Amino acid sequence: MTWVPILALAAIVFLVAAFVLKLPRSGWTLFGAALMFGLTGYALQGSPDLPAAPKDRVPEANESNFAMIEARRDLFGKDRQPANLVVTADAFSRSGRFSDAAKLLRGAVERNPKDAEAWVALGNALVEHADGNPTPAAMFAYSRADQAAPGHPAAAYFYGVSMLNANQPQQTRAIWAEILENAPEDAPWRENMQGQLDRLDEMLAQGAM
Repeated sequence: MTWVPILALAAIVFLVAAFVLKLPRSGWTLFGAALMFGLTGYALQGSPDLPAAPKDRVPEANESNFAMIEARRDLFGKDRQPANLVVTADAFSRSGRFSDAAKLLRGAVERNPKDAEAWVALGNALVEHADGNPTPAAMFAYSRADQAAPGHPAAAYFYGVSMLNANQPQQTRAIWAEILENAPEDAPWRENMQGQLDRLDEMLAQGAM
């Protein structure tokens, strides 16, 4: 059945060329031969009965991508400009291209191993590239971020997020609670994190996790 529409299409193309586009009669034989040559090649090499091959997932931007970057920037302070490679990697992450973002961020931490924000961004990109799973490579990035900026909450916070993605909310709660316990009272991110912890507690109490 697949060949019926193909042959019909070839006939239509020939008729259009001959009578609508006024192809000279002397060229009919050559044009018809070209059509038959194309059909013969398709018959020998084509596989019209095979199902379509699946395509790789196309990266796309979504609110979660933007939210992760905004949360990181809030923790490090939006008045502090990150490294240029981190800024470029953020653009890739916003559009869902986490593998490309991770490649740039590896370059950023090679240039400056003490750049805690670059390490955190790398950890986040690796987690998102793994569909939210806390991979060993991501955990290594978070640990290096903690070494670069001891006491800074970002690495621990996003480690908690990865545990939440891995369906371990109790571990997330313990991590976030410890961050708040050690946080300065005037920390600008304290109120927002407390709100997230409160919402997590509500969900745990309702058995929603």
